[in-house]
Amino acid sequence: MKEAGPPESQRGRIERMGVLSLVGRVLFASIFLLSAYHEDSEFGSDGGPAAKYLEPKFNVFIKQVSTSTGMAVPHVEIKSVILATMYIRVFGGLMFILYSSVGAFLLLVYLVFITPVVYDFYHYKMESPQFVQLFTQFSQNLALCGALVFFLGMKSSIPRRYSKRRIAKSKTT
Repeated sequence: MKEAGPPESQRGRIERMGVLSLVGRVLFASIFLLSAYHEDSEFGSDGGPAAKYLEPKFNVFIKQVSTSTGMAVPHVEIKSVILATMYIRVFGGLMFILYSSVGAFLLLVYLVFITPVVYDFYHYKMESPQFVQLFTQFSQNLALCGALVFFLGMKSSIPRRYSKRRIAKSKTT
């Protein structure tokens, strides 16, 4: 009986690619997992340093959204925002490690919403050091978004693995 699937010489290469893919996903997800762990360890009753840093930027963002849309944005507690982003990073990172499109999508949504709020380089003059620092970090997050979009695109374009079922030979009598 002959197995369906790639020839023996390609199996080893496919297995190595699978291991390298897992290592890459773990390294990529570690950015999100470690940052969530760091925020959690400093969280405290007031939301920690992340809340102190994010609150003024978040308030400016909310004000801009309500001004440009003409609708009042409901008040959201900054601690809730910090907790929600921590959970999204942890759940999305773990799902991404497990090769899930849902995990990649959650991390992408997190980056799309948090990047323009936290790295608001557009509020500074180009000559200022804050502009350079924030623009660099903004660009890095854009690169992470690009990697996630690439992952989602590749995941949808790669055919499923070869079937490991054996092909039954027809019986002759």
